[in-house]
Amino acid sequence: MSTLNVNGQTHKVDTDPGTPILWALRDTLGMTGTKFGCGAALCGACTVHLDGEAVRSCITPISAAEGKKIITIEATTDGRDRVGSAVHAAWVKHDVAQCGYCQSGQIMSATAFLKSLAPGKQPTPAEIDAAMAGNICRCGTYARIRAAVADAARTLA
Repeated sequence: MSTLNVNGQTHKVDTDPGTPILWALRDTLGMTGTKFGCGAALCGACTVHLDGEAVRSCITPISAAEGKKIITIEATTDGRDRVGSAVHAAWVKHDVAQCGYCQSGQIMSATAFLKSLAPGKQPTPAEIDAAMAGNICRCGTYARIRAAVADAARTLA
């Protein structure tokens, strides 16, 4: 039995400690906002925050999350997270999503990136591209993603 703190709530999960966080979230807790993409940490669709760091939940075992805080797309965009709300609003404003499959992972990576910046820091396009490099958008909305991250950073300044 593992104890996980997900979005501020404690959950008991009766599964193997080697089970990836992704499957504990989706299959055990019924939280389907985090997506399965590749299963090898290459696409970023499964990104969640583990103690504030963007991690790929498809390869991170629940044993690595015990005693830490997992934040998912559900909590990042529910209006209580200032940075997550700014990113989400910028995503809508810039019409980033096409098919939408990668978007929860994209938003989670963008939110972690913006939270890592010094207050008021405006990231360069190269910094945004580097921060978002681990997230693949098969629809190719990278220019809109870059614009949305920059817009969210300006909003937060």
